[in-house]
Amino acid sequence: MNVEEINNETEAPTKVPFTKTIKLRLYPDSDQARSLEEMCEEYRKVCNYVSEYIFNNDFELRPLKLNKLLYYDLRSKYNLGSQMTQSVFRTVVARYKTLESQLAQKPYKYKDENGKWQFEKRTLHWIEKPIYFARIQADLVHGSNYSFLNNGTIISLTTLNKRTKMSFAKRHFGSYLNNVWTLGTGKLVRLKKIWYLHIPVTKNIDVFTKENVSHVVGIDRGLRFLATIYDDHKKTTFISGKQIAYKRHRFLETRRQIQSKNTRAAKRVLKRLSGRENRWMSDINHRISKTLVQTYGPNTLFVLEDLTGVSFDNLNKSKELNNNIRSWAFYQLEQFLIYKAHENQSEVIKVNAQYTSQRCPKCGITNKDNRHHDTHEYVCSCGYHSNDDRIGAMNIQLLGTKWISGEKNPVFKK
Repeated sequence: MNVEEINNETEAPTKVPFTKTIKLRLYPDSDQARSLEEMCEEYRKVCNYVSEYIFNNDFELRPLKLNKLLYYDLRSKYNLGSQMTQSVFRTVVARYKTLESQLAQKPYKYKDENGKWQFEKRTLHWIEKPIYFARIQADLVHGSNYSFLNNGTIISLTTLNKRTKMSFAKRHFGSYLNNVWTLGTGKLVRLKKIWYLHIPVTKNIDVFTKENVSHVVGIDRGLRFLATIYDDHKKTTFISGKQIAYKRHRFLETRRQIQSKNTRAAKRVLKRLSGRENRWMSDINHRISKTLVQTYGPNTLFVLEDLTGVSFDNLNKSKELNNNIRSWAFYQLEQFLIYKAHENQSEVIKVNAQYTSQRCPKCGITNKDNRHHDTHEYVCSCGYHSNDDRIGAMNIQLLGTKWISGEKNPVFKK
């Protein structure tokens, strides 16, 4: 092997896979809808069987191992085909791994014998019962369980007895049926008697590189301002949370009134209300992340504070405000921004939140007393003063700049 061949082998890739999910509405007739429901019900039962096994066997999360242990038993007990049985293992394992990640995001907080707050990482062993699959859904493998016919105008789906063909909402979907995008395992779901197939589509995009960064943008997330944004041109943007807080207060009051009735009908109304509130919040997060990506364009580094282990509880705040704090979807905004940034050849990193709200961006002194929560001001002894949320965004942006310069894990120290 010559030197040129060695160099070619060690060259960094110029392309990386990017995946997003397309929501495809299906139009089954009544018989087809019944067949889809029967298949999803069988799939749900198998998921719960596997989930209980995982829970009772020290959280075995290796799909191949589960396949070896359970495959033939499942095929004899249930009416799922081979490919869908394999999909069950991946589905259930993915759900447990998601829960595992969520638990790690929220460590157990307690005071030790000295009165100091301690944080203990939570694992799957903290949960008291298996994950339960209640929703009507099934995972369908492209090619084996679903495919497109007639130049992409008809979709063919697996059911328990035979494949069935139906129409679907074709708007914009034709652009994904080419050699650029690869279709993955779709999730069949029913929402209010409407059937959808959520299909992950993947294509190769240019690799994000530090050398090509054109913007570094710091983002401080909060409640008073949903996002405070500070960029490399020293421009600050505030996305107000006032109207959001007002509407969330309305949702909270409505929930209280309904909960006080404590009837079955009230519980159904609460479920619908929760879904409406979640969709509303998701729409807000989508719009914020979309605006950020469109504003700064490709080759932008978005910098967020890592909120793992950060508690927003404050004994001086009302229970209502704490409810708002806990329920605000910080994690969802982060995820939306990540996938939109990746599609636009940009990147999102999380930096240590330590002292980002206490450090003066002018002189570098760190003093928690400089931040005045009641007036939302930051006043330093050096004479510098500004909005306290803006200070956080400025320091987060600076940590991103340090990361670009080569610091692996930039952090402020007192």
